Amino acid sequence: MAIEKITLLAARKMAGLTQRELAKACGVSEGTVHRWEKGIKDPTITQAKKIGEVCGIYYDDIIFLPCVTIKS
Repeated sequence: MAIEKITLLAARKMAGLTQRELAKACGVSEGTVHRWEKGIKDPTITQAKKIGEVCGIYYDDIIFLPCVTIKS
């Protein structure tokens, strides 16, 4: 079964990583990871590949868009 595309936030959490841990593994600041997750800034292709490697998922399966929370 193929994996569905998931957000960066979901990929990071599935890998059991904090923003700080992902940032350190990717060689960027925690603020940069925050901006990626909020959709304020996109990672470079090299960074996206590293994110995928660190999170254990193919980088093309990660959606680099903000998560939308729907409040009821």
